[in-house]
Formats: sequence, C-alpha cells, structure tokens
Amino acid sequence: MESIKEIFKIGKGPSSSHTMGPKKAAEMFRDMCPGASSFNVTLYGSLAATGKGHLTDMALKEVLDDGTGQRLHIVWKPGTFLPQHPNGMRFRAYNAAGEMLCEKTYFSIGGGDISETGKIEHKEDVYPLSKMKDILGWCNDNNSYFWEYVARHEDSDIWDYLAERWEVMKDAIARGLEHEGVLPGGLNVRRKAYSYYQHARSYNSSMQRRGLLFAYALAVSEENAAGGTIVTAPTCGSCGVLPAVLYLFHTSYGVTEKKIVNAMATAGLIGALIKENASISGAEVGCQGEVGTACAMACAAATRLLGGTPPQIECAASMGMEHCLGLTCDPVCGLVQIPCIERNAIAAARAMDAAQYSLMSDGSHIVPFDTVIEAMKQTGHDLPSLYKETSEGGLANLVRNKR
Repeated sequence: MESIKEIFKIGKGPSSSHTMGPKKAAEMFRDMCPGASSFNVTLYGSLAATGKGHLTDMALKEVLDDGTGQRLHIVWKPGTFLPQHPNGMRFRAYNAAGEMLCEKTYFSIGGGDISETGKIEHKEDVYPLSKMKDILGWCNDNNSYFWEYVARHEDSDIWDYLAERWEVMKDAIARGLEHEGVLPGGLNVRRKAYSYYQHARSYNSSMQRRGLLFAYALAVSEENAAGGTIVTAPTCGSCGVLPAVLYLFHTSYGVTEKKIVNAMATAGLIGALIKENASISGAEVGCQGEVGTACAMACAAATRLLGGTPPQIECAASMGMEHCLGLTCDPVCGLVQIPCIERNAIAAARAMDAAQYSLMSDGSHIVPFDTVIEAMKQTGHDLPSLYKETSEGGLANLVRNKR
C-alpha cells in the first residue's frame, strides 16, 4: 500500500479529479512533446459531462494554451466512456505543419492522481499490510496506535509533510471565514461560513461547538468551490470534512499541534486503505468514495483525539463509511457547490457523532471495516453512470428540469 502522502495533496479547487488531475496530465504531456505548436485534448465521460463546471478547460488552458486561444482545441464527448475509467482524456500534439507528433491517453482516477491504465499505479509500496484486520493485529501485537504504525513505515519527513498540510488547512479556514459574496459558476450560491461562524459564537457549549464545526467545513469547501488553495482529504470535493474536525479540536478543546498531526496520520491511513481496496473517485464510485472516505477519515481522527483505542477507531471509521454507502455524486450544474458544500459540513458533524458513539463501546461490532469498504466498492460499481459525477441524474437532473 502506498504512502499516506498521496492522500494529502496541496492544490487548487474545485475538483481533484477534474481540475488538479487534468492539469497534471497536461503538464506531463507538454513535457513529453516540447516541440509542439498546438494541442488537441479530447475529454470523455464524466470529465466531459461536468468538466466546464469543474474548470477542467481552464486547467488545461493554463498549461497548454499560449493566451491566443489558437494553440489548444478541446473536444467534449460526455456520452463516450473509455473502458478503463470514467475520467478519460486523450492528448495529441502537432507541429507547425499540422502533423501529429505524439499521442497519449491519461485517466484522472481521483485525488489528483493520473494513470495511464485507469487503475492505481503505485509509486512504491510503503506499507506491507493493506487490510484493516491485519493492521489491527499489528497494533495489538505491538501495543501501538495507528499513527505509530504510520511512523514505522513512512520516511522520517512524514511529520513535516503533514504539518505543512495542516498549515494549509488552517489557512483555508481563515480565508473562508473572511471571504463573503457569491461563488462563481452561475448558481448564485452565497458563501455562508462567516454567517455560520458569527451565529455559532452566540450559542453556548455544545451548540456553539457544532455551529463552529459547520462554519469551518463550509469555509474550506467554499474556498475550494472558488478555486482556492486547499488540501485533498482525500479529494477536493471532500476537502472540508477533516480540517473542520481537526480545527475544532485545536481551537475549542486545546489539542496541541503534535496531536493534530498524529491524528492526520491516523486519518491518512484510513484514506489509504480505502483508496487501495476500493476508490476515492466520485466518477468511479460516487460521492461515497469522496465524502464517505473523508467522513471515515475524520471519524478516525476524532476518535484518536478523544483517546480512543485502535478497535474504537476502526469502529468509528466503519460507521462513517457505512452510513455513506450509496451516496451519489450528482452536482447541480456540474459545480462543486450543491450538494457538495453542505455535505462536507454534515459529514464533519457525523464524524463527531460516530467518535462519541464508538467511545461508548469497547470497539467491537459485527461488520468490520474491510467488509464495509468492500461493500462500498461493489455499491459504486452497481451505481448507474448518471449518479457518478456526470450531472445527469438525481438533484442535478431535477434542478435542471425545474430551472
């Protein structure tokens, strides 16, 4: 199983698979064909269906266009899916005479990752174990926590790596609480983070903390929707869940930076397990792979910060994903706004609830984490494509028809 560094990437929104991924693919192709005079990019499936709302074309132009609008031609094929993965893109480069120099097909497989096969291509296996039951066994045998398992197998720079991403998460919350106005894209969605933050401060005790949690999640998700800099956790569309939970613990419960980073390691391990055994791509398995994974990660982090044992952490993470099974990806107008932004806030609250629920038990439960993830993968494959980031079904379809 690969490093948890692949779960936490710094990038610009609104979508890791539709913005960060295509930009990375364009950079790879540009470097492969340095003498090209022009480019043609064909987008397939989900990338074509919701690419404009996710700023896919802008990401490609940033890399391949020269500002004239003549160097890059984009072809949209929303009804055509390449068999390897729903997020396919074919690049072609031409010389000044119009002769094709090179051609390459890439797939954006979620979390900003690019693949030439449509499947996860590990840079290197960092972890010898890739199932929760085996990692739980290691923790039991070594009387250790999940973050100590991470420390055992990652490079020594992992803590600096996570600390840097924690700073970016905090910055995103600060910017999101400061910014107001209407988000771009045409839906006229107003930013709510600042308003929620101010309302929360007027409440007492638990109501205040819940309101602040909502505000923090909204802040990050709204920054993402506006194309701001965020950290994938594990994707752009679900980037508000984990930071909100961590920031609440840091500011309202006085948890130290060191403990926060340890909790990030725990969350990253959960994300890596899901990515390894199922998917974090909304185009492949629906929003259960994005917000569902983010919720499971936040459940694990919260339980760890509340002093939970590995079995209790596993229980909470299982619960977080279990109650997101079947969650569809049907963004209205192809924008990462409705229902995505509010979904981040609700998932953050669910994570806190799951942590408390698991802490009241000894961590034992009937359906283990590995089985829940297997069910998520199967459910995702059974979902029709119109519920997997194409904006052809569900809320997206109904709202479009009514508008």
